[in-house]
Amino acid sequence: MNDFPDLDRIAYKAERAASRRLALAAGLSADEALRRTLELAAGAAGLAALVELRTGMLAAQAARDAARTAIQRAASAQRDARPTAWRAWFDGSAKPNPGRCGIGVRIEGPDGLLVERAEAAGHGNSSEAEYRALIALLETAVTHGAHELTVHGDSRVVIDDVTGPDLYAAPALAGYRARALALIARLPGVRLRWVPRHKNTGADALSQRALFSVETDATTPT
Repeated sequence: MNDFPDLDRIAYKAERAASRRLALAAGLSADEALRRTLELAAGAAGLAALVELRTGMLAAQAARDAARTAIQRAASAQRDARPTAWRAWFDGSAKPNPGRCGIGVRIEGPDGLLVERAEAAGHGNSSEAEYRALIALLETAVTHGAHELTVHGDSRVVIDDVTGPDLYAAPALAGYRARALALIARLPGVRLRWVPRHKNTGADALSQRALFSVETDATTPT
């Protein structure tokens, strides 16, 4: 019976390599070869003492790693929670999908500044409508000289496409992505944040208003 089942966990890389060579040379099992290698490393102190020492070292390292991770997460949460001078929300809708598009944009700035846009945005699918809304938001932010801007949207497709690596960008949305990134480059300190739909009701209402306007225009006799 093996009294030390976790020998592989405490062994150093060189010791594991040496045990593999020993197993081949002496026809031993991997477990037995590793045990003999570590007994040799333990010397007069014995294998039990070596296991205890290294287990303690691993536990201490794990504790340090956990503390470092907790500090990093706390710092990141503090940065994200700190309100920025400018905040904005966007939403795009297509009805049907694809179909007529409407976009909604809401921007809040210093000194009570509020800018809202509810506009028709041509024809396309929901992802295209969302991208057009984001671009309209960024264009408006540039016009107003926004900085330290946090942008919220409920489209994971668009948020992930803009913030993700080029390798995974959606080819069908490449033109929109390029335009959005060019505008972001003109806005110091932009953050993009995904939010669930129930936290994006202002922009959603604006996009629905735009769609209603489009449908009304389409059915009104000329």
